[in-house]
Amino acid sequence: MRILIASDTFPPHINGAARFAERLGHGLVRRGHEVHQVAPSTGFRNFTETAEGVVIHRIRSFPFTAIDDFRWVAPWDAYPEMAHIVAEVKPDVIHLQCSAVVGRAAAYQATRHAIPMVATNHLMPENLMKQLPIPRMLQNAASQALFWDIRHVYKQAQVITAPTPRAVAILEQDAKLYGGLAVSCGVDTAVYAASAASAPPHDVPVILYVGRLDPEKKIHELIEAVAELPDDLPYRLEIIGDGIEHGHLQKLATAKGLGPDKVRFFGFISEAELVEAYGRCDIFCMPGIAELQSLVTLEAMSAGKPVVAANAMALPHLVHPNDNGWLYTPGNVAELRDHLAKLLASPEERHRMGLESQRIVAKHGVDFTLDKYETLYERAISAVKGA
Repeated sequence: MRILIASDTFPPHINGAARFAERLGHGLVRRGHEVHQVAPSTGFRNFTETAEGVVIHRIRSFPFTAIDDFRWVAPWDAYPEMAHIVAEVKPDVIHLQCSAVVGRAAAYQATRHAIPMVATNHLMPENLMKQLPIPRMLQNAASQALFWDIRHVYKQAQVITAPTPRAVAILEQDAKLYGGLAVSCGVDTAVYAASAASAPPHDVPVILYVGRLDPEKKIHELIEAVAELPDDLPYRLEIIGDGIEHGHLQKLATAKGLGPDKVRFFGFISEAELVEAYGRCDIFCMPGIAELQSLVTLEAMSAGKPVVAANAMALPHLVHPNDNGWLYTPGNVAELRDHLAKLLASPEERHRMGLESQRIVAKHGVDFTLDKYETLYERAISAVKGA
């Protein structure tokens, strides 16, 4: 098939949706498909590049200062450029990753030319509200408006997906989009399993967090929890990622008396360094309360790590208490501390739960995701041909 993927967020911007779109394209190319990715440019000009067989059409973009490192494409650039790209590529199917400007322009072309369309939602409007200068009293109304905007764009698609059953339920409840399918974003489980197998031994157990340092991630709860661990219980907390809370979290760690021997902030790191970090850690913690799936949790599980996570959104789909980790009540720092302490004190439990993490994550392997999307593309094509 000739597949066009349209994304409003894409590497070098780092988030789950961007990483999914990139990995999906690479996986489809490996399976013999021709893949074109349309995404924001890294500067003020249009250009085309190729990465691992994917042709990436970059549309000129502008910095969006409200969100760290994010760039946006103006409608007056997106619509004509998308029309040109679609006319040149002649895709068999278009796969939207967002309902914003690039996705909307792709949806317009799909509808105009009767091109089959699959739409995947990665957006939680509530998360976006916390990063935008919108008064708190208006955030609920703005979130609902965004959900209705998602509906306006996505209702044109032949197939709608989201990463988890919880994410599908949110689309039904808030966007009134019915019939959506849960399709895991998928991870290359073997890569992370290998990183754990080759990790060098270390004396101090490592707790790892990976992700944006933004308010909904609740990383302050993790820092507060480790600060309350018993003095005779050794640990090191590694925090990988960046975001608007970075400075605040560093100040919090200092205020709690946690030096670099206890808490280390890495910022953004390379993919190879990230794989190594999963391998060397002993416990993965995800305190975020708005995870539609959490790719980083899937990656840590693939590396055979127990997980302590907030009992919120899609995380209970991944973390099964007393099997591969523990869930804690968001905001309950003492409960989080106790779960971490229990795992830090027991290498045997960490090993047992890590093996269970790998068993659970097996159904999220990237090949299952690719199989599913190939089937869904064919379904969308059949639906348009039969219309």
